Amino acid sequence: MLESKIKLLIVDDSILFRETLAKFFVNDNLIEVIGKASDPYEARDKIMELRPDVITLDVEMPKMNGIQFLKKLIPQCPIPTVIVSSAPIMAFDALDAGAVDYVKKPTIKTPKDMEAFAADIRGKVITASQAKVIQKRSSAMREDALTQTSISNNKDTIIAIGASTGGTDALQTVLTALPGNMPPIVIVQHMPPGFTKMFADRLNKICAVEIREAKDGDRLHQGLALIAPGDFHMSLHKDTQGYFVKIDTGEKVSSHRPSVDYLFNTVAKVAGKNAIGVILTGMGSDGADGMVKMKNQGAYTIGQDKETCVVYGMPMTAYMRGGVTIQAPLDKISSLICKRL
Repeated sequence: MLESKIKLLIVDDSILFRETLAKFFVNDNLIEVIGKASDPYEARDKIMELRPDVITLDVEMPKMNGIQFLKKLIPQCPIPTVIVSSAPIMAFDALDAGAVDYVKKPTIKTPKDMEAFAADIRGKVITASQAKVIQKRSSAMREDALTQTSISNNKDTIIAIGASTGGTDALQTVLTALPGNMPPIVIVQHMPPGFTKMFADRLNKICAVEIREAKDGDRLHQGLALIAPGDFHMSLHKDTQGYFVKIDTGEKVSSHRPSVDYLFNTVAKVAGKNAIGVILTGMGSDGADGMVKMKNQGAYTIGQDKETCVVYGMPMTAYMRGGVTIQAPLDKISSLICKRL
């Protein structure tokens, strides 16, 4: 339980957006808007004066954009920051600069559009208030991964990874350290539509394995990683030709679509003892039950440890329910996977 309300600072150059968003929190029992700022310079002064717990930050603003502001702010004052952006590429740049989460700024046509957006951002702010702001390290490069010991592939092996808040950086850390001839990898990262393809493309440029946003019917093969598209579930299947994935828009599972549980449950059923499961940083419990099922079927399962998680929620729940074979720091997970193989 939160002992007091989360103190929120809204930073956006649109006065209409600032005022409209603030109104949604007027009677909120968990969040109090303590200030609003129209640009990073005003935000800096408000931060020093009001000491917010969380900031919502627009990216495209006058005088200084949100990414430049974050690069100056986080090293001196590591306040959990939720990016509000209509451009996926800007959101990812902001995450690289130290933001803990992001919300896609919608096109507001009706009051219901704003209500849905406000509900989304409310959840992100609550999560951010419990997040650990981790200083970003320089990205690993493709050449670093290729110098690792080569993996002798078993055609039946499959690696399944799930992540949420803080997961974009965590996935980058894990995937950039893997050699290019890995067994196939399937990934769920909680992310809105339009963001997953951009994320996959960014990772593909710096990883030895090929990384793509999944499409319905995609076949898996050595050296390929597929990321579930935003707002779609991904499931694993197998026929005489090998593994493939299906994409669908079924009901949310564990409050998410895509859901880690949805993927992990199918991995447990289809791959059994031939699977390796990894659960990374994230709020809530999505993936915990699926990881238990994977472990019960003989899979080797890895949970990110508390010290290196932005939010130690999903890995903690999986561990508490008995679904984790071993807990490990983020920078050790790639080597554990390779060692297991």
